[in-house]
Amino acid sequence: MINKKAGISSHQVSEDTYFVIKKAVEYSKLSEGTFDPTIRPIVSLWRIGSDNPKIPNKNEIANNLKLVNYEDIILSGKDNSIGLRHEKQAIDIGGIAKGYAADEVKRIFENYKIKSALIDLGGNIFALGKKPDKTLWNVGIQDPFNNRGEHVGLISVENKSVVTSGNYERYFMKDGKVYHHIIDPKTGYPSESEIISATIISDYSIDGDGLSTGVYILGLEKSIELIQSLEGIDAIFITQNKEIFITSGIKDKFKITNDEFTYKNNLLK
Repeated sequence: MINKKAGISSHQVSEDTYFVIKKAVEYSKLSEGTFDPTIRPIVSLWRIGSDNPKIPNKNEIANNLKLVNYEDIILSGKDNSIGLRHEKQAIDIGGIAKGYAADEVKRIFENYKIKSALIDLGGNIFALGKKPDKTLWNVGIQDPFNNRGEHVGLISVENKSVVTSGNYERYFMKDGKVYHHIIDPKTGYPSESEIISATIISDYSIDGDGLSTGVYILGLEKSIELIQSLEGIDAIFITQNKEIFITSGIKDKFKITNDEFTYKNNLLK
């Protein structure tokens, strides 16, 4: 309904929907617009993940890029209403909704006094408490160059969300070139930053979701700087040339298990 009424009027939504979209806007600001929930007009051109993906022409991308701007989301907390400034604009919360869902599952578990659980929503993991044997959960970080289930390392956690964005999840190939689903809102094309996998470790999965896409696109130096500035949030970045960078809060909790990858932390201040 928000998308249908774009450029015409706002629409009153549930508290849940308002919370998720407000969070999406917060993370758009933090990531300098590299995460942008108004990306839908561009995403719909590419159709990555569908049976018939396509490479849009330059004019289509240029026209639809004009519709992408998270600052055009109008939030009114008085009555939980949300609007879009211009016609044809559209919100897509696919980049953050799964994190919200993981947090809701965790909340339900806690309400039922469940103290040990692993919540797995595919790319979004929440480790609640410790394992039944009182040891930490070990979450594998997917090797972006290999089959699903092959990992580059393990992160040991309790009461933490582990969210990964990678170019290996959804993509198609055309003329030998890979086109993946993480679209840069500035260009309208799949991101070409040196990062090919970004994992966020945080207390809330919605934060991990909101940040993982943005930092993937933002690039290594800016991303490390951003994550280091946020309390209680850490990250693991894997680059094209098989280098792994981690933020300071998890240096004793992450272990590389694949010797094809090199541990680098020369960007940490």
